[in-house]
Amino acid sequence: MPSMITTPTRPAESANAHLSDALNDAPLGLFHLRAVLTAGSGFFTDAYDLFIIGVALVLIKDQWHPSAYLLGLVGSTSLIAAFLGAFIFGRLADVFGRKKVYGLEATIMALAAVASAFSPNIIWLIAFRFILGLGIGGDYPVSAVLMSEYANTKDRGKLVSMVFSMQALGLIAGPIVALTLLSAGVHPDLAWRLMLGLGAIPAAAVIYFRRTMPESPRYLSRVKGQTETAATQLQKYALDTVRVSGGGEGRVRAPLRQYTLTLVGTAGTWFVFDYAYYGNSISTPLILKSIVPTASLTASIAWTLIIFAVAAVPGYILAFSTIDLIGHRRLQLIGFAIMGLAFLAIGIVPGLTAMIVPFLLVYGISYFFSEFGPNTTTFVLSAELYPVNLRTTGHGLSAGIAKVGAFIGVFLFPILEKALGVGGTLTITAGFAALGFLMTLLLPEPAGRSLEDVSHEDRYLALVSPASRGKIIEG
Repeated sequence: MPSMITTPTRPAESANAHLSDALNDAPLGLFHLRAVLTAGSGFFTDAYDLFIIGVALVLIKDQWHPSAYLLGLVGSTSLIAAFLGAFIFGRLADVFGRKKVYGLEATIMALAAVASAFSPNIIWLIAFRFILGLGIGGDYPVSAVLMSEYANTKDRGKLVSMVFSMQALGLIAGPIVALTLLSAGVHPDLAWRLMLGLGAIPAAAVIYFRRTMPESPRYLSRVKGQTETAATQLQKYALDTVRVSGGGEGRVRAPLRQYTLTLVGTAGTWFVFDYAYYGNSISTPLILKSIVPTASLTASIAWTLIIFAVAAVPGYILAFSTIDLIGHRRLQLIGFAIMGLAFLAIGIVPGLTAMIVPFLLVYGISYFFSEFGPNTTTFVLSAELYPVNLRTTGHGLSAGIAKVGAFIGVFLFPILEKALGVGGTLTITAGFAALGFLMTLLLPEPAGRSLEDVSHEDRYLALVSPASRGKIIEG
């Protein structure tokens, strides 16, 4: 039976706290799952579009015979564009609202995926992949923050991690699509175009799903001062399991300069991780080709799929299952440490890169602790350590700077691999993992703390009107 808590007249910050408390204390429910699926569908699209290029590059290389630098640009240009997209859309989502920019970036992804499939030459392909990257970058902060702002305190890490874990399905979908097309006898010159163009299908689904999701109630209440509207929309979206009525208006106006150290920590750790992760992930078919030169393309793709399915997917699942128990910051430290050691082992153990099974074992360990570690936690931490008026801005800056690291990793990996070999290249990657471990120490542990508490946003809550009598009803 629902319980009713009636509060006396209080200043504006208390009225807003009622809505936040209702969200923070709400039991895990169906509306949380709906939010995960809506936000996660975009992240599936992001992952598919970003990582399918790794398989397509092998076919593009055979068709157009580009230089190593042009080949690096094809694989990495969407990542540098994601820097701009994350920053631009992240800021716009704090100014105009999460929902208003949510469908726009999905539309950009859908159109750019189709355009990429019809590229007449490699220059046009690079241009369309750049536009695609703008949409992908914009999806990062909005997907993460919208989920974190709907989440309760107890399960926030799990819920945001589940959104991010949709990346795992995108990682698997790419090789499956590639194997299906090539096994069906589709000509390689057509196959890579279909691989890229199919990314428009999930993007179109994202546009539909996101039209049904209301604006973040925390944003409406604490940035726009529209507490009653936020309460009404939350009540409807949560199917009356969480209800908030009454309340006044108070607006958070936290300055970004007060979160400089936090930004160094979230953006810095994400930057060094993405250098390591994207360089390796997108270049995995090239890595396997260098380890086993005689392997066919379908064999290399199959090995890529096995690595993702056996090593990466369990890492994602274990991450969202345990992140709130282990701690968000602590899990990042564990992941950086072990993935760094795995990269170092590949680099310094003699002959390891010449033996396919031992190599895949150690490489798989690095993948597992990437997912069960900083690949998940950098996404989560950036969505919870900033105040509500800067949350997508902070996440967008962090994700954008991270994609600069990803761009550098993807662009340099073929060049470094040619000059230093796989072992030497991954030794450098181990150094980046060590730096990520150290930078994580700059961040607080947010597990078990509300968004309002961990970001200290109530320090910057401006009172603009007295509150009326309010009440919270939780089911």
